[in-house]
Amino acid sequence: MSCWIGVDLDGTLAFDSGWLGPDEIGIPIPQMLDRVKRWLDEGRDVRIFTARVSMPEEEKIARKAIEKWCKKHVGRVLPVTCVKDMHMLELWDDRAICVHHNTGEVTDMHSSLIERYRSTE
Repeated sequence: MSCWIGVDLDGTLAFDSGWLGPDEIGIPIPQMLDRVKRWLDEGRDVRIFTARVSMPEEEKIARKAIEKWCKKHVGRVLPVTCVKDMHMLELWDDRAICVHHNTGEVTDMHSSLIERYRSTE
């Protein structure tokens, strides 16, 4: 199995206007959409990584909506998951904090984000 890139949906690939239901997805975020399309053109395995499919009672509705959204905006249906595995190469997410492997140390890239967050508390 090849490595894959996980891309969060709400707030990363699609604008997040708050929870409106499992079948309501915002418009694409152009910069991220272009990045995903470029990866796909390069032959990379890109998957939607979202908690929307983690709720059994809403999973089918959410999955169908995400697949329809992908077909319309990406040009093809992407695999959808809420589960990491050992083949996930990276995750693009608006809520993630990156740490150095095996250290627990926050990477410099995200230190400024943490400081900005703490200053608003």
